[in-house]
Amino acid sequence: MNPLVHVFHRQCHRHGYFLALPAFSHPLKPETNTKNRARDMASRLFFFLAAALVFCGVNAFMLPSPLPLRAGASSRVLSVEEVSDFGGRSKGSMDMMRHGKRFKKLGKAADQRKALLRALTTEAIRHGRIKTTLIRAKAVRKYVDKMIGLSKRGDLHARRQALGWMYDKDLVAALFEQAQDRYGERAGGYCRVLRTLPRKGDNAPMAILELV
Repeated sequence: MNPLVHVFHRQCHRHGYFLALPAFSHPLKPETNTKNRARDMASRLFFFLAAALVFCGVNAFMLPSPLPLRAGASSRVLSVEEVSDFGGRSKGSMDMMRHGKRFKKLGKAADQRKALLRALTTEAIRHGRIKTTLIRAKAVRKYVDKMIGLSKRGDLHARRQALGWMYDKDLVAALFEQAQDRYGERAGGYCRVLRTLPRKGDNAPMAILELV
């Protein structure tokens, strides 16, 4: 077989191309007739031209085509700073991370933890002083400050927010009446946490939460 035809057949089988070979005389048995030889050469030329066109078309089809640009968009290369700012986020932002969003779970589910914090807030404002574990006292302190801040604001929306958190409606009404006179000059920090002796039995750290 002709070496060129052999290489072409091997490339076709390697890439999975199966082409119908044209009918021409065997290369090892050349025809003596000039007319048959001319027909044989024309057939080979047509075969190689068709194969070249097929190869060019398949390779052009397999190459990845560039994405179409939007109307008015430029084809310039973006810099590293522009790539880092892609998507509307500022450089170095962590929008999808939860950094700094930790809080104490208090060993309870979400609904039980919310009910515990609401009850401790209500009792701390009712009695002015409660004794609980140190972790719970630190966790409920911000809610007590928030309720007193709402009572100092005194509008209807603040009253409804306080009613949605505290369990005693009468206590909310009394808090809204007295908070402005008691904490009017104070900008924050309406309660304090005092450490006390550990609890007997499990040696848990205890604390006293009291209003200032």
